[in-house]
Amino acid sequence: MARILSSNIISPLGSTAEQNYQAVKSGCSALTRFEGKWNLPMPFAGSLFTDKQKEELHVEGFTDFESLVVHSVSDAISQLDMDLSSNRIALIISTTKGNMELLSQPLAQDEEEYIGTAAKRIANYFGITTEPIVVCNACISGVAAQILGQRLIDSGLYDYAIVVGAESISKFIVSGFQAFNAVTDEICRPFDIERLGLNLGEGAGTLILGKSDGEGWNLVRGAIRNDAYHLSAPHPQGEGYLSALKAIMGDYQSEEIATLGVHGTATMYNDQMESVAIQRAGLFLVPVTSLKGYYGHTMGAAGVIETILTLKATTDGLVLGARGFEDIGVSGKINISPLHRSTNKNLVIKTLSGFGGCNGSVLYSQSWSMDKQIATPKIYPTHTLKITSDTVIIDDNKLETTANGKQLLKELYKSQIGDYPKFYKMDALTRLAFVASELMLKAEGSEPCSHRAVILFNRSSSIVADKKFMETIKDEENHYPSPSAFLYTLPNLTTGEIAIRNHYNAETSFYILHEKNTELMEQILSVSFMDEQTTSILGGWIDCPDEEHFEAELSIYTKLN
Repeated sequence: MARILSSNIISPLGSTAEQNYQAVKSGCSALTRFEGKWNLPMPFAGSLFTDKQKEELHVEGFTDFESLVVHSVSDAISQLDMDLSSNRIALIISTTKGNMELLSQPLAQDEEEYIGTAAKRIANYFGITTEPIVVCNACISGVAAQILGQRLIDSGLYDYAIVVGAESISKFIVSGFQAFNAVTDEICRPFDIERLGLNLGEGAGTLILGKSDGEGWNLVRGAIRNDAYHLSAPHPQGEGYLSALKAIMGDYQSEEIATLGVHGTATMYNDQMESVAIQRAGLFLVPVTSLKGYYGHTMGAAGVIETILTLKATTDGLVLGARGFEDIGVSGKINISPLHRSTNKNLVIKTLSGFGGCNGSVLYSQSWSMDKQIATPKIYPTHTLKITSDTVIIDDNKLETTANGKQLLKELYKSQIGDYPKFYKMDALTRLAFVASELMLKAEGSEPCSHRAVILFNRSSSIVADKKFMETIKDEENHYPSPSAFLYTLPNLTTGEIAIRNHYNAETSFYILHEKNTELMEQILSVSFMDEQTTSILGGWIDCPDEEHFEAELSIYTKLN
């Protein structure tokens, strides 16, 4: 069992967790309206650092994003006595776009914008010797990072996990959400009848997890589930969200829960879906905490920042009010209020949902402890596949092909698959993942299994899609952000496509590493079997730095009894 040893939040509202909590407790919000920012043609509301705050946060030689992470981690580790050079410390960074600001800088060096490169630089700054792990699982990244940290500790592989979620808002990100008509220039109103859309926010939050001794806030369990419904729209009945909630509840009853920290983006479909799932889970009497009215949607940082604030409030005997909410505007029954309320309970749920059909939930308690270590499951591959720009090998058998580069993927689709026209709408990375998974499953020859997880790794994230979307917004005179191009700038869309195709409702996760590290990948795959619903995993390396050069090494894994 992992427990929280220290924490930090850096946002426009403050530079420590306590400063941020007191600001929210007193009703402060960092949200404001921006017009003409980055020469964008449409105004938006958000929570952004001022130029003065950015100057104060800047660390020489680091980007805005990296500086945020450095400051947040520095404060959290200053509260503890830790040997950061120990091989028993994991650094886990959750983000959606990391250093995306670098794509707009013509002098940026090749691969400088890779988030794995940034993670390695940050690890080196602190003298952390283990390979950093980046969780890039859309909006649930911060919750997914906590779940990974808990697994690595509970398995005995690590003693500590430094979990930091961070996001630096840029023209790239705002344009993308505007392309979906999801952004409003008014202050967001979660679950309200007059909600018009989300606000975006930037900041960082750090949780340092360690082995539990029964004291403080313990991470009891976490779960990730996929809707297998749609890449950008949640399931109307909240199937994945509901499944994640049920998985973490166990034998606990709704009356034991102090608060349910929801996603609450103030978008039409998300809030509606959450309300339905909450009612279906029998949690409609549990007080809801919704924090987007204070910070906006901080994306990869949201899961960490919002968890910290919710736990601090519960320790203080409070359920934080949903700023911006007035009148209920969803059909599902939920217990929400704009006012702070009191509580004397000590169980907290934090849950999020995101593009790619992913949903994540964690359950924290102040009174739960575990007296034994969970053995790391032993895994083995039942089928293997490797695809490069000119070679396809399935279970050690080379498949005869004639094309190279991106034409090879088209050839494989036409000759081996052919019944999923959506293939032609996919970006290069997702095409690679889709084709590789289809060939793998064809070799397996078994019926689809809803309890199969999809867990992928790479180095270059979604760089091909990122560059294509950047082309749609770089010319201020012809600003036409493409929603379809923006959608695939999230690398976890690869796992979502595979889940939808095969009706997989178990975990889907995407990790970015500085370089391919087979040992670390196997560790993560092994501890992923600690989720009792997962019976097998389709997982491995899937990297596509450009359309003509790529590599996929996938396996179907099962665990030894």
